Amino acid sequence: MRTRLAIGAILLLAVIVPANAETDWSAVGKALGRSGAQAAGGVYRVGLSRSDLKVNLDGVQLKPALALGSWLAFKPMADRDTMMMGDLVLTQPEVNPVMTKLLKSGIEVTALHNHLLRSEPATMYMHVFGHGDPIKLATALHAALLESGTPLSDTPASAPSATIDLDTSIIDRTLGHKGKVTGGVYQISISRADKRSALSYPYDTEPSASHTRVLNEVDRDPNLFGGSAHSDN
Repeated sequence: MRTRLAIGAILLLAVIVPANAETDWSAVGKALGRSGAQAAGGVYRVGLSRSDLKVNLDGVQLKPALALGSWLAFKPMADRDTMMMGDLVLTQPEVNPVMTKLLKSGIEVTALHNHLLRSEPATMYMHVFGHGDPIKLATALHAALLESGTPLSDTPASAPSATIDLDTSIIDRTLGHKGKVTGGVYQISISRADKRSALSYPYDTEPSASHTRVLNEVDRDPNLFGGSAHSDN
């Protein structure tokens, strides 16, 4: 009887341990072509700035960090499954080739819309969703992103100034959240406190995976616009 119990315990551990084993995010980053960082709740998040684009809005060239930031987030689930969500910034000619690659690989396109009116060139924002093996997901995303001009190199660009000509303390006090300067833009990330269920997926999602509002503030010529520019992604 004891022998049977011991064997049963060993078999149970053999099933549990692989399911709970940590995901090798370095391998995921390698497959995607760009490494990311771990966020709250075990989420692995990758930022993909469209620094290759020179987008102008009403005569002003937009900083990529203000409104041209793609991102992908991965969250381990049960049975070694991983959920992926993201938002890809694309030019209009890039939309169909990227979407075709994604759909052929089984990744869903859940929305396609724009955040910017009157911008040149026009940019679209494609929301994506998938689940399965994280490396396979990253490989499929890499293949799709190759249909765009999205930079996929980890080579660091020249470091921008850590300060901007903007009184961020007023923003912090008003919103009750502090932000940081990224790429010449003051960014504030505010996650939902409650968990939300992903569409067609039987698991709750961490706020850091998809339900985070990013507020961007950048100083600009008051003679043109009368103050700072604001965008939210």
